[in-house]
Amino acid sequence: MRKTLSLLALVAGIFAAPAARADITIGFVTSLSGNGSSIGIPYGRGINAAYEYKKTINGETIRLIQLDDGSDPSAATRNARKLVEEEKVDLLIGTATAPSTIAMAAVASELKVPMIAVSPIAKLPDTPEQWVVSVPQPASLLVKIVADRMKRDGMKNIGYIGFSDAWGDLVYNGAKAAEAAGDIKVQTNERYARTDTSVTAQTLKVLAARPDAVLDGGSGTQGALPLLSLAERGFKGNTYGTVALVNPDFVNVGGKAADGIQVSAGPVIVAEQLPDEHFAKKIALDFRSVYQKTHNIPTTDGFSAYSFDAWLIFANAAERALKIAKPGTAEFRAALRDAILSTKELPGVHAVYNFKPGAVTGVDERALVVVRLTGGAWKYAP
Repeated sequence: MRKTLSLLALVAGIFAAPAARADITIGFVTSLSGNGSSIGIPYGRGINAAYEYKKTINGETIRLIQLDDGSDPSAATRNARKLVEEEKVDLLIGTATAPSTIAMAAVASELKVPMIAVSPIAKLPDTPEQWVVSVPQPASLLVKIVADRMKRDGMKNIGYIGFSDAWGDLVYNGAKAAEAAGDIKVQTNERYARTDTSVTAQTLKVLAARPDAVLDGGSGTQGALPLLSLAERGFKGNTYGTVALVNPDFVNVGGKAADGIQVSAGPVIVAEQLPDEHFAKKIALDFRSVYQKTHNIPTTDGFSAYSFDAWLIFANAAERALKIAKPGTAEFRAALRDAILSTKELPGVHAVYNFKPGAVTGVDERALVVVRLTGGAWKYAP
């Protein structure tokens, strides 16, 4: 009997041995359905390309788990908890909308798991330790670059129309900061919901202010609504926006009404148009190549590239964290968090990243160029 038990123990040990080698487990949440899906789907494609680009780190296999939050902050919260409590992920990445990203960040901070946000968040959760950083250029910087372009174009009085949520607030606050600097004067603060199908009332109020130009604080498909409404009413002034509008659905829906809009965006959007010495050119072209190989279609948006940069930040930090602890442990999660917060001069397709404790973002003005939509294509407008 003792021999039998010993043999069973030996067999169990043999089969259990591979499990002792812990994978690095990444939980990724995006909006594959709901009103945020026009940008959530590109985020998902971007993470798939990133995974193909780098599947192992220092010999450790990466396990990627993806979930759909349906563009619902409560679902994003449930997904984040499931990934941490059931799947024991070492890192969270997500999600497609600012409200859902804020919800995920709260869970990451509570459960002490590092998170790389791929949508902008204005501030860190109010917790003793920092567990969250954000990849995208902050709205304040996005709008500052746009305001600089408005000033150069001779635009002074600006009408604002944007989402009635956290993203709309971020863009409006950025516009007000530019106003405080004396660059522009913001005349309106009109808002609409992501689910709205008409912005007629808001557009009429914007036009009543007789602005020189209009700043669009929307994103994706719904970001085209103000431009369509303005065009229907004969508005001939300039229009401006942010990288949140760099999306095929926005271009298709906006059509001629969107033509000519200038937006601040990461250099990846016009990678092939950049000078050879630009920090983003080589890595951005590498990203485009692996995206094409992964999906058999070209990348035409900026959102997929945020997922790719999040993966680059994670991979860079993981190389250092693996020297301290093994994946699947609280020690590794803490080491990964510390490594992310000490990232220095890491070039990505959108920016050169420098993180530090107490700061949610890690980019500077190198992260942005101005691009103009011309004939359905984005053109570098230095």
